[in-house]
Amino acid sequence: MNGEDSLHRLARAVGLMARWEDAQGRPRGTTPETLRAVLTALGLPCASQAQRKESLAHWHAAQRRPAPLRTALPGGALRFSQPPGRYRLMAEDGTMVEGLAEAAPGGGARLTAPALPGYYTLELGGAPLTLAVAPEHGHRIAEACPGGGAWGLAVQLYALRREGDGGVGDYAALARLAAGAAALGADAIALSPVHAQFSADPSRFSPYAPSSRLRLDARHAEGEALLGALTPAFPPELAAEWARLEALDLVDWPAVARARLARLRQLHAAFARVAPEGLRAEFAAFRAEGGTALHRHAVFEALHATQLAENPARWHWRDWPAALRDPESPEVAAFAATQAEAVEQHAFLQWLADRGLGAAQAAARQAGARIGLVADLAIGVDGGGSDAWSRQDEFLSDVEIGAPPDLFNTRGQGWGITTYAPHGLRATGFAAFRAMLATAFRHAGGVRLDHVLGLRRLWLVPRGASPAGGCYLRYPQEDLLRLVALESHRHRAIVIGEDLGTVPAGFRPALERAGLAGMRVMWFEQAAGGFRAPQRWTREAVAMTSTHDLPSVAGWWRGRDLEWRERLGLTLEGQAAARMVERPRLWAAFRRAGVAAGPPPPPEAVAPVADAAAAYIGRARCGLALLPLEDALAAVEQPNLPGTVDEHPNWRRRLSPPVERMFQDPAIERRLRGLARARRAPA
Repeated sequence: MNGEDSLHRLARAVGLMARWEDAQGRPRGTTPETLRAVLTALGLPCASQAQRKESLAHWHAAQRRPAPLRTALPGGALRFSQPPGRYRLMAEDGTMVEGLAEAAPGGGARLTAPALPGYYTLELGGAPLTLAVAPEHGHRIAEACPGGGAWGLAVQLYALRREGDGGVGDYAALARLAAGAAALGADAIALSPVHAQFSADPSRFSPYAPSSRLRLDARHAEGEALLGALTPAFPPELAAEWARLEALDLVDWPAVARARLARLRQLHAAFARVAPEGLRAEFAAFRAEGGTALHRHAVFEALHATQLAENPARWHWRDWPAALRDPESPEVAAFAATQAEAVEQHAFLQWLADRGLGAAQAAARQAGARIGLVADLAIGVDGGGSDAWSRQDEFLSDVEIGAPPDLFNTRGQGWGITTYAPHGLRATGFAAFRAMLATAFRHAGGVRLDHVLGLRRLWLVPRGASPAGGCYLRYPQEDLLRLVALESHRHRAIVIGEDLGTVPAGFRPALERAGLAGMRVMWFEQAAGGFRAPQRWTREAVAMTSTHDLPSVAGWWRGRDLEWRERLGLTLEGQAAARMVERPRLWAAFRRAGVAAGPPPPPEAVAPVADAAAAYIGRARCGLALLPLEDALAAVEQPNLPGTVDEHPNWRRRLSPPVERMFQDPAIERRLRGLARARRAPA
């Protein structure tokens, strides 16, 4: 066997794709240099043929070890390497079943999976393992909203306004928005990710590059009502800063983070002094429930602040002193003990955030929403954050995830984030993935999986390489889909998969079988010569006018997105001329759908276009229609412009009017009632 053959053999065993198809369906090959770089990052030396042979043997030995978790379908056949013999199967409620495993053809034992979905502990010869029995599919939109007609809003949480919010949307504003929308008939409020960021670095605010997906963003927490009459007054300087920030049209994230965290720390100090016993017990119960995961996050936050204060170059935990890089080291335990107050403070912030998000979900459901909040689960985290420090064996290192070159990004994309390693997931019984799902479903009636293609494969870019010099790594799609379906079933919550872009053949049918709804965005629902009628859109999907990465309806009609691209040198040749053709095509589609009449309005007349677009997605045969709040308000600016960092105010725009008055605005109410009527109309 020559060197290149042994390299490809190792790559195939690990799940790296030496061959793949690009966005145009053309076959592509991964270079040996890229394969070597990624294999090395995965901990598999491969510089020489001897190293490749040793790495392959090591890999195969690891795969032969019994996995601590197996997935199955109800009544499915299971085969084990252990010899046949007696087994014990315990359900989550303690119910025990004992029996004799049969001999499997060719050796080993075989069993039939239980008929009821759930987690089981199986003892058969060796160490106990977890058996995750998934339903045939997760909780679907039709089950959550029998009778159909479901609709809702998609919201960037930071963009909401309420009186006294200090310059950023928070969970209190979300509760008011959810209750107001539900009163008009909305069933769902899909919100931007609220994963934990870095409290010691207030400059970090991208919702898709968090520190932890197991914890919440404390900057959106609000504790003014927690202590009632015992709530301390604002210090004068903080009150003035609070008012200044609240008056801004863009979120000043560094200043907002400093101000809100200062207020939350003041509330924690007051809580420690005067909180009644009932609240103390509730906080203690939250900490106990959070266990090791919550404690480690709180310790990381305190450590990160200390390390940055000592040396700003120590932003990443890999640059900390060696003893502090290990969350289980005696030095970390000693730090947590000496800094117990700071650690408790970060746990307190998580408690406030958890209470706030839970209250928002309760407000939505109490007002009549059949789904309530739909949480957004980002595809990855920053490798320097809490999750990667806490669970190092489960994460990829020395690579970032991204996307290969396509028509819109000819150099490919590197997202600067990482995620779980397939072999790390298997070795730990998918512990981190299951914990992440549980967190997402905790206070939500649904979850949106960002870049759901990551359940099948992810584009890995070696450290220091161009995004074009990456390669795909396969993930255990069947196991991951089963776990998603099981958690969806257990929480009676829907799952939406962001399946936009280049989707491999057979992937969407697999999502549909597992009960995951896809996304159908108006801009992409086009065929030769025009826009596809919404009555022909996929039933098992969510209809949307736009997304946070695309122009708003009003902005597209006015050409605001083209203005931004021209200003930043991102405009593709012919886009302005194409828009002149596309506007009448979109209006013609509105007229065919019965949601508009007469000639198309001029580019500056955006209100009637926003009205028509809301009703248009309402006519979609999709199980759920979600209208971005920007389109409910006919806003011309979009939340994020991909390909930019500071050139465009990404993740900063605030929307008006405040939530207290939003649903009394005649234009907004008209738009939402038009959407609601369209959802009730026969297809």
